[in-house]
Order: sequence, then structure tokens, then C-alpha cells
Amino acid sequence: MQMACTQSDEVSAASSKKPIRFAIAQAPLNLDPRYATDAASERVNRLLYRSLVDFDAQSKPVPQLARWQRVSPTQYRFTLIEKEFQKFHHGKPLTAHDVAATYASFAQMKNSPHSAEFSNIDSIKVRDAASLDFHLKIPDPQFAAKLIIGILPADLIAAGHDFSHQPVGSGPLKFFAWDNTLTLQRIADGQLITLSEVRDPTVRVLKLIRGEADILQGDLPPELVKYLQTQDRIKVATSVGSNFSYLGLNLQDPALKNPLVRQAIAHAIDRQAIIKQVLVPGSREAAAILPPEHYTNQSSYVANDYDPALAKALLQKAGIQLPLKLVYKTSTDAQRVRLATIMQAQMREAGIALEIRSLDWGTFFEEVKQGNFQLFGLTWVGIKTPEIYAKAFGSDQLPPKGFNRGKFIDPELDSLIQTAMLQSDEENKAWQAVTQHIHAQLPYIPLWYEGQFVAMRNDIQAYAPKADGNWDDFMRIKRADIQDSDIEVTINHAH
Repeated sequence: MQMACTQSDEVSAASSKKPIRFAIAQAPLNLDPRYATDAASERVNRLLYRSLVDFDAQSKPVPQLARWQRVSPTQYRFTLIEKEFQKFHHGKPLTAHDVAATYASFAQMKNSPHSAEFSNIDSIKVRDAASLDFHLKIPDPQFAAKLIIGILPADLIAAGHDFSHQPVGSGPLKFFAWDNTLTLQRIADGQLITLSEVRDPTVRVLKLIRGEADILQGDLPPELVKYLQTQDRIKVATSVGSNFSYLGLNLQDPALKNPLVRQAIAHAIDRQAIIKQVLVPGSREAAAILPPEHYTNQSSYVANDYDPALAKALLQKAGIQLPLKLVYKTSTDAQRVRLATIMQAQMREAGIALEIRSLDWGTFFEEVKQGNFQLFGLTWVGIKTPEIYAKAFGSDQLPPKGFNRGKFIDPELDSLIQTAMLQSDEENKAWQAVTQHIHAQLPYIPLWYEGQFVAMRNDIQAYAPKADGNWDDFMRIKRADIQDSDIEVTINHAH
């Protein structure tokens, strides 16, 4: 499917250059930011759309399209920044009316996973083309940090436009075409960037080496990353990661609803061995969803030690007949299956018989969203705000309203979250209490923050890995005007 693009002669000339080709493990599923939840879609949408708010290095909210002030406990005023008062990709200017239409549309959406986030909005009043007020039902000091949905044009919302497959935003890249390959075009110079799904990691590596792809990022086992570091025409950069990998649990399961069983599973996994042997550099153990550098994390939480004997004792204390049989669902991605197989062997020592079921990505993710699992493995990508604890574990956040897919019901946690939600960003003790309670109850089994890396042809410049794995450097990535044979071989390690 394609959307017609009006281009100047300058942009047309630029776009005639060779596209920069990005090979990815999983293609985006939905390019409407009101619906997207998978990592690839979120990363592309950051480039296609702009939001009112973004985040700094400590994950504190900062202006992107607009500045804001809290007029009263239930009223926020947003004013568009003049230099960002720009046009959508279909030519119409972005105004406060588009902001209002974007957020008002959630009230009519029955199946958006983000609708619950904005159910506290009582009304939206446009003051003029550059400013508007959000009126809330109850006070929410965290409200501004929630306004990270990409802004859509009001005229296309009214027309029922299919943003999921033909996105129209105001970001630095715009939609160009989408058949088997998604093609984006950079607004500044017309450079085309293609994203092709290549599920097999070995095939992705071979395509990069043969020059059939220019760049790939993440989703490779460490031995393939090391292999790429030996290749003459490839350079590799790495960084610490912040994306949180975990085991999801069905808390309605007769065994898994017992905290002793969850503790046993946590002690049955040797995270350090997996990080050392199977994950890329920059990976580190995790004890909470938000990483240690997050502004709310003033206390450190220690991951559960690998102790199969203790795990077995906890299972016996819980009255479980050994071995405890559990079914673990994951995708068919080779690295994810490998991780599952290692955990299967580790858990066996603790009296847990883990059956692995690997499904194609679409089927697997649908099973997770529907709550059809005992255990599953996923990664939260790009999480910035502590409200993730409410969305992932709040008793009122069961699907499709929220992301409490394991159906964790805990009135004490609900009370702690409610208290924390009423605190300002500077008052972190309430969120620390939430984190501590989750750490004790283990509605998820924390695993690790995956390190980040990027491998690219030597002629690719101005691209580096980010801790959350985003693709923001597509705004500046370029191809050097020199031949591979003229480039000195370098291997970069970004920290």
C-alpha cells in the first residue's frame, strides 16, 4: 500500500539516493500511536509523529511540542512551542485543535490499550490555535508525563483515516510506502530508509555482510555480535540497556497465585550465567521494571540469587508435588527460544519441569494479550514513567483496559499506587514503597535489562545505540560518499 507524496525537486533528488536499509527481527504491527504496543511500532511512531511531551536522561518529562503549567489540581494548560508549530505530512498546520482531537478520540475507542490512561480527562477546551486546557476528573500530578501519544491531524481523525497502515504525523520522517518492506522518508533531505523483517538472526547477519542490508540492531546472540566485530566492512557499537526483560505469570493459576511458588521460580534462574554466556555486552540484572538510573529509584533492589535448593524447598513448603509442571510461551525468534531452553535446564534443578511452546510473533503476542498462558517471556521497551506499575499490576487494569495480563489482584498494592499517583515528580518515597511491594510479591519475575548494540556497514555514519533501543538516530543517519574499500576498519564500543 502506498500514499502519494508531494515532493520538491530537491527532496526528489535526495530520495533518489540509495536507501539506507535496516534489517529488523519483527516488523511493526500498527502505526497508529493510539493502538501500538509492540516495540517496533513504538520506535517507528516516535519518528513519524511528535508528542506534547518527551523525557530527559533521568526520565523526567520535558516539552517536545508544548510547554505546560498546572493551573489548578485538575487543570493543565499546554501551549505549543512556536518553533514546533509545524505542519503535518499532508500539508496542514498542527494546532491545538489537532491535539484536542487526538486525545478526545480515546473516549470513542473501545479497544485501544491506551484508553484507560486518559479516562481521567473530563474535558478538553481549545483556547486558541496555540493553546488548550485539559480538565481532569480528579487531581493527577503525573498527568503531563502521560501525554506522549503522537499527535494526529484532526481532519483525518474525523474522516476515519487508517493511520495504522498509512500514518500521517508531523515527525522528522514520513510514511512513503509499505508492502513487504516499510519505507520512510526523512523530511529534511528526502533520504529513504527501509525496514525489512528478517526473522532469522543468521540471515540478518549474512545480509549485512553481503551488503544487502546496511544496519541491524539488537536481537542477536553474542556470538554473532562477536563474529560481526571480526568483519572488515562492519563496525559494531554497544551500550548499556534499560529495556526490562521478565517472565510474565498467570496469577489466576492455582500454583502461580502462591507467592512461595513465584519466589521459587525467581530463585531457579541463574541470571548472571545467562547474561555472561548468552546476552550482549551492556546487559545487567534487573530487580524492577524501571532501571537504577530512573529518577524514582533512590533505593537499590537486589535480584533473587540463583539457589535451586532453596527454590525446591519453597515449592515443597507451598505443598507442590514435584516436579512442578509449567508451560512457557515465547516467540520463534532463535535467541528467545535459546533463552527459554537455558531457563528450562536451570529450572529442572529446582524441581520445575518447563515445557516450551514457541509461536510466531503475532500469535504469541495475541496469546499474551488474551491472558492465555501460564508463563511467558517479554521485554518492556522504552518505559519512562512509574505509572507502568499501575498499568501492569493495578486491579482495575485488566485487559483490554490495561496491561495487567497476569490478572494480579492486590488491594494493598492498589492503595500504594493510588497514594503515589497523587505525589509530585519530586516526591519519590511513595513510588519506592510501590516498587518494594512489587519486589516482594513478584507478579513478574525480573530478569535483566538487555544491552544494546548496532552493527552497520562502514559507510554508515551518525548512528549509535540508545539504552532503550530507540531508532531516533534515523533523524541524522547518513551514508558516506566513499567506497567500502577506502574506509579504515573500526570497531566502536559506546558506553
